[in-house]
Amino acid sequence: MSQTIAIIGAGPVGLAAAAHALERGLDPVVLEKGPAIGHAVRQWSHVPMFSPWAFNVDAAAERLLKAAGWTRPDGDAYPTGGDLVSRYLAPLAAVPALRERIRLGIEVLAVSRRGFDKVRTAGRETAPFALRCGTDGEETTLFADAVIDTSGTWFAPNPAGSGGLPAIGEAQNAGRIRYGMPDVLGADRARYAGRRVAVLGGGHSAVGTLTALAAVPDAPAPTAVTWLYRGADVAKAYGGGAADQLSARGELGLRLAQLVESGRLAVETGYRLDRIDSDAAGLRLIADDGRAVLVDELIVATGFRPDLGPLRELRVALDPALECPPVLAPLIDPNEHSCGTVRPHGAAELAHPEPGFYIAGMKAYGRAPTFLLATGHEQVRSIVAALAGDHEAARRVELVLPETGVCSATPGGGKAVASGCCGGPAPAASTACCAQDHDAKMAGEPGCGCGGTTKIPELATA
Repeated sequence: MSQTIAIIGAGPVGLAAAAHALERGLDPVVLEKGPAIGHAVRQWSHVPMFSPWAFNVDAAAERLLKAAGWTRPDGDAYPTGGDLVSRYLAPLAAVPALRERIRLGIEVLAVSRRGFDKVRTAGRETAPFALRCGTDGEETTLFADAVIDTSGTWFAPNPAGSGGLPAIGEAQNAGRIRYGMPDVLGADRARYAGRRVAVLGGGHSAVGTLTALAAVPDAPAPTAVTWLYRGADVAKAYGGGAADQLSARGELGLRLAQLVESGRLAVETGYRLDRIDSDAAGLRLIADDGRAVLVDELIVATGFRPDLGPLRELRVALDPALECPPVLAPLIDPNEHSCGTVRPHGAAELAHPEPGFYIAGMKAYGRAPTFLLATGHEQVRSIVAALAGDHEAARRVELVLPETGVCSATPGGGKAVASGCCGGPAPAASTACCAQDHDAKMAGEPGCGCGGTTKIPELATA
């Protein structure tokens, strides 16, 4: 009997995992809490992706699709989230071999081992996983030999408070607060046009929302946009600019820099939100230093965090800061790396003390930002190979990732300026990303993993 793999989440990484499992003769079942595949992606269907189609289609998924007569989109074109669903995920989920494996409207409430709580050890490894599932108000238990959690983080946004806690009054004013990236130029335009809007955050979601708000037409009245930035220097949020090999991401940072320089956006730096009050005049956003900003609407774009509650009875090893696998943490820690590039990784880096259990996709990054979809595809390719017993394939690298080319720079610059990124800036004559990247390359190594080389020497041709 083939090994049963429960895959939590029918997004791009979950469906890719299922495609790889089918190729290896395993028995996947995909559990999606939403009413349709790609439920999280549909929430940001209006958002253009930073990576072109060339980086967004999994190899095993493409083989399934091509057998069904699918034509791959132009590799140089940039899809929106909606394009990703309609032109890739929906056709993939409709392939008969995969369609019968997908169960919609099923939320995984908890995962354990059959008959074993977290404490009990003897015989644990041979006990099947038990997934407690909820659907239409009823609960059932599904058993599997292995579990891959690709549920993502979209539905667990970070709160507005600067210390990781909700700001005082955040829950009470929820009706005037949105999280993530609302469609300010489309479905949500009437909510924001001509109003006073604050955007809190400094990552790509904040940058995208700020540039979109600046493009809202000035009728019936101008939209007043305030950027609330926790850091001291907004230049860090601009990213790599022209040096970013994901050109769409670099261009977005350049546009934001121009908006700030032109005065189109009001900017509050060093802004750590403590309290949210409201009255007839609007929302009063009060920082911990006493500064107050009066707006009509607040958009919180402070990133996401993994929902670890369903995994409480599993033996999961997580970095205490990032809530990602400990081996992965040094590669993605934003305190050390502000570049967007992380070397490919798979089953070895993502393994937990619970044999047969893996977290993949955006959730594998825990609280770290800047996840590329191609990274998730490589993760599940390796994980499924390991579950199938092909450990050589699990160790092999089959991915080339785009580089940002910089660690932390002003747009158009090419050198790191952040002292905490990989040991500080590279020497002036070096083409490396930062000091450690330079030292590694001088020693004949590929680099430190955060920038400067676009080729992965171990890339397989298969």
